[in-house]
Amino acid sequence: MSEEKAYWYVVHTYSGYENKVKANLEKAVENRGLQDYIVEVKVPMEDTIEIKNGKRKTVARKVYPGYVMVKMILTDESWYVVRNTRGVTGFVGPGSRPIPLSDEEVRMTGVEDVPIVLDVEVGQTVTITNGPLENFVGVIEEINKERQKLRVSVNMFGRETMVELDFIQVRRV
Repeated sequence: MSEEKAYWYVVHTYSGYENKVKANLEKAVENRGLQDYIVEVKVPMEDTIEIKNGKRKTVARKVYPGYVMVKMILTDESWYVVRNTRGVTGFVGPGSRPIPLSDEEVRMTGVEDVPIVLDVEVGQTVTITNGPLENFVGVIEEINKERQKLRVSVNMFGRETMVELDFIQVRRV
């Protein structure tokens, strides 16, 4: 297997063909033995509640109609296989080479949980970058790497208050 890292790419498809593209691509990967290069194919779905004839019904719908997410190591062959899958109109991105999603974009799209690497220690000072306490400064009291959470002591209204924050909500001072 290649030592390169697989990245998420967005593939544009004909509308309504997302699941066919996923199935066709998975079959092509299997037939050509490209499992080490095209790692995963996803059609992001979310549950929504529809009300029809007065009845509530939970329905899974596509989060990004017309798009399929592909996690792969970009090589000429993997690019060719995806590009030439029936129903695919192309990769999303400028120019001829596809551009991978950044970790932040992967997190935002919800395709995969990308752990945040935060280089901090208990006792260090951090600035809160978003949420109701944005721009407040606090001291780290506890770090939970598995849950990607911090407990931070923040001085509010003249007294110390303990708040729990996600790694993504803080920046090291």
